[in-house]
Amino acid sequence: MEKILEKNIGQIVAEDYRTAQVFNNHKIDFCCKGNRSIYEVAEKSNVSTDQLLKEIEAILNQDTTESIDFKSWPLDLLADYIEKKHHRYVEERIPVLKQYLNKLCRVHGERHPELLEITDHFEKSAGELAMHMKKEELILFPAVRKMIKAKQTGANFDRPHFGTVQNPIAMMMQEHETEGDRFRKIDELSNNYTPPADACNTYKVAFSLLQEFEQDLHRHIHLENNILFPKAELLERELSVLV
Repeated sequence: MEKILEKNIGQIVAEDYRTAQVFNNHKIDFCCKGNRSIYEVAEKSNVSTDQLLKEIEAILNQDTTESIDFKSWPLDLLADYIEKKHHRYVEERIPVLKQYLNKLCRVHGERHPELLEITDHFEKSAGELAMHMKKEELILFPAVRKMIKAKQTGANFDRPHFGTVQNPIAMMMQEHETEGDRFRKIDELSNNYTPPADACNTYKVAFSLLQEFEQDLHRHIHLENNILFPKAELLERELSVLV
């Protein structure tokens, strides 16, 4: 357990994503705010450090046959996975959720005005995420693939027009923070995605899909903030030494 205490929570989840459930259970943000220590998040979440360590240890002692070690993946494979798994999911789910939320606002908005705020936050998130993903697909990920190719072939590493990958990464991380904040507000407004007593089936399905969307976003941001981005910066430094 001492080794776990030496790591920030983002690193803990990066090494075994199953531990994300521990932090989710205590409403601890491991993706956008993954640079914090166990001690820090325990204090702010009113849970003891020993309790968090106990729950993490229980997860780590479970059978690992179903766990995916994303840290061991080549960067270009991880970028491909994020695009095909998470970007595609966001693109497919946004129109579905918009349809559900707009219907809920029309039918239940008068009795549940929080639906209007939830829909407003989601609409803004949908627009921002669309632009965010395009910047990753057209700018950052191609730069990562070029670095991988340069390392594999020994070719000269030509720096991209934006200078260093740290520049788009800093922008992506700030945008991740913004989306994390938005979904924390949606979580609060929806009472942790709990439909009210008078909720119809559409209401229940909408909240379930919205919660699933947030969970996918957390995993998406985690893969980038805690694995892809640090490894991309390290690879760039390695290539710069070779020039």
